[in-house]
Amino acid sequence: MGLKAVHFGGGNIGRGFVAEKLCLAGFEVVFVDVLDSIIDQLQKASSYTVTEIGGEGEKVNTIKNYRALNSKTHEADVIEEIATADLVTCAVGPNILKFIAPVIGKAIDKRSIKKPIAVIACENAIGATDTLAGFIKDSKNTPQDRLSSIHERACFANSAIDRIVPGQDPNAGLDVKIESFYEWVVDKTPFAEHGHPEVSAIKWVDNLVPYIERKLFTVNTGHAAAAYYGHVRGKHTIHEALEDAEINKIVRECLAETSHLIVKKHGISATEQKAYVEKIIARISNPYLKDVVERVGRAPLRKLSRKERFVGPASELAESGDKVDALLGAIEQAFRFLDVEGDDESAELSKILKTTGASEVVKKVCGLEESHPLFSKIVPIVEKVQESSR
Repeated sequence: MGLKAVHFGGGNIGRGFVAEKLCLAGFEVVFVDVLDSIIDQLQKASSYTVTEIGGEGEKVNTIKNYRALNSKTHEADVIEEIATADLVTCAVGPNILKFIAPVIGKAIDKRSIKKPIAVIACENAIGATDTLAGFIKDSKNTPQDRLSSIHERACFANSAIDRIVPGQDPNAGLDVKIESFYEWVVDKTPFAEHGHPEVSAIKWVDNLVPYIERKLFTVNTGHAAAAYYGHVRGKHTIHEALEDAEINKIVRECLAETSHLIVKKHGISATEQKAYVEKIIARISNPYLKDVVERVGRAPLRKLSRKERFVGPASELAESGDKVDALLGAIEQAFRFLDVEGDDESAELSKILKTTGASEVVKKVCGLEESHPLFSKIVPIVEKVQESSR
């Protein structure tokens, strides 16, 4: 019997990154989603293409070895697939993990195969697999008398993923355009007893935290800073934003602050981190990605939250008395990402700013208490945004 992976989420990251790399590693991939349109397309099409875009040109991979199931209408089939799979992954968004946990929990409980299934959440969030595991282990999803032995049926491993998926052509169908660069790093320590799945695209490490934070506080911080400054200044794409000398300088200043934290906290050399920053700026500046600022900036409430790309590093820097001026500037521009068409969070942020005092906004949106040294620095920013948007 061949290798099998069940993947939740038939979106661009699911098809264009996770499933692509799993199929190329010899896995049959079973897509699971609740969107009828995606599942119908996957069931009807025998293949789709992933076009990797880089400075050296384009490379097209054809993805064939997959099936698709709708968990809304075929839950029993999904449970059976997971119960006999080697690996389960997801790229559904951090807020959706609690909704996929029940079916995964039922499937894990049903497993009788000796080797535990590997569970890897591929989300843009720190500790996403831990979060998913927490939902799976909830008494609603796993019988409590089975928790002590769940490690015999499943190994949960956190991961860090990095790959830019720009806006897609409206008539692309299942086909995905994606940057050629990628990084998929997974914690190997949960697999000490049974061994990890053989996926050549994955870099297996003993300590994932430096990789997660370096990526979040460099790629995501830089990408979002360029998007928010670009949006406020009327730029269309990230490339256009970074062609603006002033925005380019500001983004570099943001990354100088986060780099100071990364070097000090994780022992990465300043030279290595500087080279990483240059590589990231070159990547997000790629004109062929046609990465629209509104796409990159969407979901500002999540991106302004406590452990995310701006407040996360700024809070740690403020705690040690280090400079956070550039990050505060990016936070201000993120608070100005309001009522953007197609983005519910920007509409919600606008509503919060209109109906809530600045101190409460900082508590609610940024997750900071009044006693935190960053709190008093963000309150005037919120007041300034509220005043200018009246």
